Amino acid sequence: MRAPTARLAIDGGAPVRERLLPYAHQQISDEDIAAVVETLRSDWLTTGPRIPEFEAGLRGVTGAKHAVTFSSGTAALHGAMAAAGIGPGDEVITSPLTFVATANAALYVGAEPRFADVADDSLLLDPERVAAAITDRTRAIVPVDYAGQPADYDALRTVVGSGIARPWIIADACHSLGATDRGRAVGTLADLTVLSFHPAKLLTTGEGGAVLTEIDEVADRLRRFRNHGIATELQARTDWTYSMIELGYNYRLTDVGAALGIAQLRRLDEFLARRRSLAARYFAQLGGHPLIDLPGVHERAEPAWHFMFGRLRLDRLRVDRGVIYRALRAEGIGVNVHYIPVHLHPYYRERVPDLELPVAEAAYERLLTLPLHAGMVDGDVDDVVAAVDKVTTAYRA
Repeated sequence: MRAPTARLAIDGGAPVRERLLPYAHQQISDEDIAAVVETLRSDWLTTGPRIPEFEAGLRGVTGAKHAVTFSSGTAALHGAMAAAGIGPGDEVITSPLTFVATANAALYVGAEPRFADVADDSLLLDPERVAAAITDRTRAIVPVDYAGQPADYDALRTVVGSGIARPWIIADACHSLGATDRGRAVGTLADLTVLSFHPAKLLTTGEGGAVLTEIDEVADRLRRFRNHGIATELQARTDWTYSMIELGYNYRLTDVGAALGIAQLRRLDEFLARRRSLAARYFAQLGGHPLIDLPGVHERAEPAWHFMFGRLRLDRLRVDRGVIYRALRAEGIGVNVHYIPVHLHPYYRERVPDLELPVAEAAYERLLTLPLHAGMVDGDVDDVVAAVDKVTTAYRA
């Protein structure tokens, strides 16, 4: 590693880091590898005993009554929509600042995604804007726990009311396993809670996901949905017979993936503590920075910190976000952007050509994702801060 110089790496100067620091990375230990190898040598590679063991572990760390695993977070989102009975003619309100799978899941079941704008400080779904977007066709609200901070589920419950026909609250908590809101764990805050175990997430099964719920009937639907609509799972059969009672999919997580997940769950507290320590270091060093704003964090929340994001003060810079992005990558800092607002993607522009969501759109123009994962050391954050200072100072207006 070389000390930063005034000359930017993109202009031929020495970079802050010789080797790129990725914004996210899985943490695989010898114990993880051993768990996977043991399963590979066992009688079950899929639909075996590791699935209920992993699901029990998820229940244990979240306090949820049911945990139903899926082959991906996207499959879990699809399953949650189907299990909630959402279908053609229904509308689903969600955030534009998310991966496209959140909105796509509504389309998978024939419903129509609708977007409400986000709050300027946290970039979480704004309950007041949700209230304005609700119609008599609204069947679900899907808040996104952006960057690992839980949405304001209490405010959203007030918005949807308490009647028997109220919209479902389906949490896209793919960023927030381990987070809490007012001391309550993610997994207990919504009617259904969707998790992802992609390698960029807090823990990984390679690919994978889960849905958490307190509702017995919903959990039963989820189990059928992931298994072709078949009523009895393989482990529970006593003979060759089985009954497909509805249309389902092959969305099962493998035992190999579940074995990795079980091993990773043992280090969940370690992963959370490291991410929170790194986030605190970012806030200590970049809080109040004149050229980049860090996230607003509500007092009610303890985020899991899936990633750290900043918003460039473009009014104080003489270049746009793209220039800063490329300059930071040249310095060895693997910045990213999360996300292009869903309604701005070409596919959705055709569906909602006139939709404007000014807070999300303005945030997107300024957003940068900074590296944050449990494999980082304190010095890595220091390098990111040094590079941000170096690049933004060079381009200051």
